[in-house]
Amino acid sequence: MPRRWLPLLALLLCAGTGPGAAHAADTVETSGDILRVALPLAAWGMTFQRDDQTGRLQFYKAFGATVAGTLMLKTVIDKERPDDDGEDDAFPSGHAATAFSGASFIQRRYGWRMGAPAYAVAGYVGWTRIDADKHDGWDVLAGAALATALTHAFVTPHIGNVDVTAKIAADGWYFGLTARW
Repeated sequence: MPRRWLPLLALLLCAGTGPGAAHAADTVETSGDILRVALPLAAWGMTFQRDDQTGRLQFYKAFGATVAGTLMLKTVIDKERPDDDGEDDAFPSGHAATAFSGASFIQRRYGWRMGAPAYAVAGYVGWTRIDADKHDGWDVLAGAALATALTHAFVTPHIGNVDVTAKIAADGWYFGLTARW
């Protein structure tokens, strides 16, 4: 993650903390709520930072399919949440799905250097849902797996530092490969 994003990440992580915070559990749940939106926003923002229009379109497709698939599965499976609040939309976890959609996009499109920290944050989001008693491990795992699978279906790796050129000349064909790092 670029260093200029660290203050924003710190602000998001600290949201809901401080002298006025009611309980640590509420803070953990709130941080998960915020980060489940922040990860896809960061992924989307990276497509602008890198002037990656193809990646942006792929992000829209993968994220849209993840949200649609999650909502469809919640309706079809109709599993009750662990906290007995009467809601029947536990499976799969939407928080985990959106967080892992952002993380898996970052990893798939831009590599593990950026993806590993994003996956760690997504894992934290999943844990916050279990900690808040909104989901069990299977709900979180299903949301993560759905998002990751759909991202891999729609997103291709970005090879921004490699150029492949071809030239046809009177004396033959020429191919060139240029890498920048």
